[in-house]
Amino acid sequence: MHLSDLWFIAIAVLWAGYFVLEGFDFGVGILLPVLGRGDAGRRVMINAIGPVWDGNEVWLLTAGGATFAAFPFWYASMFSAFYLPLLIVLVALILRGVAFEFRGKRESARWRFRWDAALFLGSLIPAILWGVAFGNVLRGIPLNAAHNYTGNFFTLLNGYALLGGLATVTLFTLHGAVFLALKTTGDLRRRAAGLAWRIGVAAVLAGGGFLAWTEAAHRAPGHGGSTGAASVALAALAAVSLVGGVLASRAGREGLSFAGTAIAIVATTGALFTALYPRVLPSTVAPGYDLTVANAASAGQTLALMTVVAAIFLPLVLAYQGWTYWVFRKRIIAPPPAEAPAADRSVASS
Repeated sequence: MHLSDLWFIAIAVLWAGYFVLEGFDFGVGILLPVLGRGDAGRRVMINAIGPVWDGNEVWLLTAGGATFAAFPFWYASMFSAFYLPLLIVLVALILRGVAFEFRGKRESARWRFRWDAALFLGSLIPAILWGVAFGNVLRGIPLNAAHNYTGNFFTLLNGYALLGGLATVTLFTLHGAVFLALKTTGDLRRRAAGLAWRIGVAAVLAGGGFLAWTEAAHRAPGHGGSTGAASVALAALAAVSLVGGVLASRAGREGLSFAGTAIAIVATTGALFTALYPRVLPSTVAPGYDLTVANAASAGQTLALMTVVAAIFLPLVLAYQGWTYWVFRKRIIAPPPAEAPAADRSVASS
């Protein structure tokens, strides 16, 4: 295995970690106006992800940085093509982060409502656009011989990519509902578990359809690449885990349900990257214009240095984040209504 192949796998792992961890963050934000009955209920939902949401976003920064360093041509072409969607995602994530910090700064219902709306939109928009972006990466975009993007914004709004957006938003919403059922108590826990069952049906249909379309497209004659047995196996694992997670939620097994949705997200990401390999960004103009693991990679010395640095620091980062989840592992209990104004002064992201 070449170092470029190793870093392709590493980037897939980083995206899988980001989607699992930030996925339930997005889901909680999307469900805020649905499950948050009153300010106290919404505050409990926010506090459930308050200690971890910013740490979860580190996976996105690391994935972007690794792509820039290991595959600069992939990074340049992809970020140029997706400039507007990624800018929208960035603005949404900034708005979402500010909402976490500013929501409790004033004793005003209107103030909180506006920041709750910002938190909802800052979660919904990335949840959709990440699926649209990855759908276009899998499908391919119009790249010329110089690997320059020759399409426009509407080129990205094709049926396959839009189905990818629907799959990610339903899957993340399901993941968030299951997380709330696992992390909270009382009425909120019961309503989150009940909603997870209904969302799960939509997630199974959208996610299953997207995976089936992916496998069929990458096996079609004349397509630039081929999907191996590994991708099919991962897609099957994703489907089984997702269905199992939904059924476990129905049975009241929150821990097993969360494990099922998490495995489904990891397996789906693995299936997509496996289907893409050895390409990193196909061209719909001509197969010869594809960006691949070989022609998009950095020099061998750069990849070697990155490997050494990652081997030293990655275990430390994983240990620290694992410790954070262990410290904040207990369920969040809603305060009595009389204590709601005082409790709101706490910082959700502490």
